[in-house]
Amino acid sequence: MFVTRKTLLASAIAAALTVASPLAQSWGPEAKHIILLIGDGMNIEHEIAASRYLYGSDLGLSFHRLPYKGNVATWDVSTYKYWSGGVYDPNAIVPSLGYDPDKGGARPYPLGPELPGSEAYLKAKATDSASAATAWATGYKTDDGNLAWLPGDPEGGALKTVAEQLREMKGYAIGVVSTVPFTHATPAAHVSHNKSRNNYHAIGTEILTVTKPEVVIGGGHPGNDGTPTFNYISGTDYDNFKAGAHAAEYVFVERAPGVDGGVSVLAAAQQAVMEGKKLFGLFGMEGGGNFDSPEPNDLPATPLVSQATRENPSFAEATLAALKVLSQDPDGLFLMAEQGDVDWANHANDFQRMVGTMKDLHDGVQAVIDFVNQPGDAVHWGNTLLIVHSDHSNSYMRNKARMPAGDLPTQVGVGSCGYGGPACTYPDGEVTYGTTGHTNELVRVYALGAGANLFHKYENKWYPGTRILDNTHLYHVMMEAAGEPQASPLKLK
Repeated sequence: MFVTRKTLLASAIAAALTVASPLAQSWGPEAKHIILLIGDGMNIEHEIAASRYLYGSDLGLSFHRLPYKGNVATWDVSTYKYWSGGVYDPNAIVPSLGYDPDKGGARPYPLGPELPGSEAYLKAKATDSASAATAWATGYKTDDGNLAWLPGDPEGGALKTVAEQLREMKGYAIGVVSTVPFTHATPAAHVSHNKSRNNYHAIGTEILTVTKPEVVIGGGHPGNDGTPTFNYISGTDYDNFKAGAHAAEYVFVERAPGVDGGVSVLAAAQQAVMEGKKLFGLFGMEGGGNFDSPEPNDLPATPLVSQATRENPSFAEATLAALKVLSQDPDGLFLMAEQGDVDWANHANDFQRMVGTMKDLHDGVQAVIDFVNQPGDAVHWGNTLLIVHSDHSNSYMRNKARMPAGDLPTQVGVGSCGYGGPACTYPDGEVTYGTTGHTNELVRVYALGAGANLFHKYENKWYPGTRILDNTHLYHVMMEAAGEPQASPLKLK
């Protein structure tokens, strides 16, 4: 019998559910291992597009088979003030001022109808990645650009994050992974605190010398061409790691010409385990920035996604390296791993790059499922919570034609759009874009494992008559799943 990857995935999920039989109970057991995977800037239309390219079906990605599926509102304080006339009171929140289901829909299109006037409403104002990540990392809403910091930028406004709390309360090892610079908004919001997401050097110094997670893997490499560009890490921090100043505590691995990044980061993880050290992996394109995005090929009936270079690890390889180190801690682990290039692709309206980055996320989720399913270790579905989420939507993309597996739309600007030039365009109309910016559309959340049913507890709480969650509810699910429930600092009017 011919066995497809989708069949194997279905079997793996079925096995996971069998092991994690407490999912059938009201809440499930305590989670010693919490793994949060983020597709930055991803909405359901991007998920469908990638699934059609890979499998010819709408919902065939690895995370589509996770048993919990929900919809999440992502608004921040800046969005709220846009609709409220500049007023935000955390003790008197009216959720519909942040996201109104009567205007945007109770479910994201195409899972629900596209309401008249919804496009203009959803494009008017939306969160950014820093405030979105702060919401689920701390349980607080904040302003655009703030990293684990109270709105209004008060002195002393730093907010303790879920990673920091679980380390302090439970002894968890903590880690962040990203395919964009490790000092960018999503990873930084879990392990640093700043009034501005753009203070990359200060953020990096705090992460590497103050918070000191057990694992940091991401982009931001200054380059190997003799003229380093320190956009995302300070020259002092880089030189110190390069010279071995932190060698007693960290294994340091970086992108190197002609060296397979996946092999090097996994070898470094193995070394860190053997030596009882932490791991810092610094990769990215020359001169800093993101990992190179995987590239899909237009081969109808033969979907094929290639890597532009092997000098960067894939999202799956970086995530597995992190888990290899973090899972050695008997107290437990918290990992946030982000495929951040989905967002960059959507800012450029670059369908092909988006599909490649979505495949990268899909593979990473599958790698985590496979990791948890491995027998003979302490990580299993009875004590592990996996969450797959998006921080916000981007681009107001709509699939207008059903293309078969391996088929890509006619695209003008392949490989060049968005890099200081115009966005990509689609003259044959197979796909449309409404903006190059973020939107306030609902995004999806998927979950499996210990405590996954806690999500049901928060449905309908802020948006009666719907199943919509708020992104701050993810914080409460994670903390309660870990056995440390927290009172919400936000009150409804």
